[in-house]
Amino acid sequence: MRLPNYIQDLTEWRSSFKFSTSVEIRFSETDMFGHMNNVSPFIYFEEARIKFFDKIDLFGNLAEAQAKVPVVGDLQCDYIKQVFFGDTLSIYVKVAEIGNSSIDIHYMGINQNNDLCLTARGKVIQINPKTGKPVPINDQQREKLNLYSESVNM
Repeated sequence: MRLPNYIQDLTEWRSSFKFSTSVEIRFSETDMFGHMNNVSPFIYFEEARIKFFDKIDLFGNLAEAQAKVPVVGDLQCDYIKQVFFGDTLSIYVKVAEIGNSSIDIHYMGINQNNDLCLTARGKVIQINPKTGKPVPINDQQREKLNLYSESVNM
């Protein structure tokens, strides 16, 4: 299997995830052959990312007006193994790198047979929603992120 450039050692990369959430593939997320639609993983990554941010209380209550909010700057998905209606995926999330106002996040999708099905990475940028300008990640946020980080860039 050819690895994406953000994974150097698959065994090490895979073992460094500490957070996951489960997603069952619904019929509405598949094509007429029961195969998962190629846009569905992005929905799963969003759900896992929000649950991850909630778990570490990174942004407080995102439903309330905030002075800083996370926005996705980029997101890529690499499809390793087919996924079908009725499969259950564990979507894993970890922090790959912490920048000044951004976080590089890696994702992994493992099916019910423990097969690697999806890998992904994306950058989330903390911005002020009124100005649209980046807001630096503070020390308290950095500490929370470091608990789930594979490498730290301070």
